[in-house]
Amino acid sequence: MPVVKRFDEYRKATAVFRLLAHPARLQILDELRRGEACVCHLQTVLGRPQAYVSQQLRVLREDGVVVDAKDGLNVYYRIADARVLRLLEEVLGPAKPARRAPACPCPHCAEHDVCCK
Repeated sequence: MPVVKRFDEYRKATAVFRLLAHPARLQILDELRRGEACVCHLQTVLGRPQAYVSQQLRVLREDGVVVDAKDGLNVYYRIADARVLRLLEEVLGPAKPARRAPACPCPHCAEHDVCCK
């Protein structure tokens, strides 16, 4: 394999590890591997302001690690990169069941009994 091609692979791997090295992004990804989640759910689970959570999601989205889908006024995120799922499984172990977060106002969460009631 040409040296340049191999270096590009290392650069891509470094970018993934850099994303995972941030505690809030790692926590977001850990939550998303339990299933898709909205910003309000992630905000509740992380105990951080909406702007902070959105900023971290933007970084993950720009690097193709997560994708979003809009449903009315809400935006739901899920992990799009299978490599990241495998890394999380290896480092954090199997995903735990979806977490209940009573303060989450999202209608999707209430509908799926994930974080409201």
